[in-house]
Amino acid sequence: MSGAVARLVEDLRSRGGLKGSDVANITHVSQATVSRWAAGKAAPPPKTQLVISDLRYVVDRLAEFYSPDETRIWLYARHPLLNGARAIDLIHEGGADAVLAVIDSLADASFT
Repeated sequence: MSGAVARLVEDLRSRGGLKGSDVANITHVSQATVSRWAAGKAAPPPKTQLVISDLRYVVDRLAEFYSPDETRIWLYARHPLLNGARAIDLIHEGGADAVLAVIDSLADASFT
């Protein structure tokens, strides 16, 4: 399991431009904990694994439109379509579906 989480953390870095501190902020753990996950020395509890997997899916979707640096900024920015909320906060609170709905609207707009 810890190897799979390490790959997820690496994907978040490479595809989403997220640093260990970003993953720590989103999952509400210390940066040292994220470092242990990335090294395969520990695995997060199931609830945190869900947050990480949701974050990974959101990052994968955003990678269709943005560079890794732009993706990171997008995640931290307040969005009118999210009622002024930040995507990272919604993902942490289990609201990835609302974030994905906004990303879907980006996809819809690109095909019109």
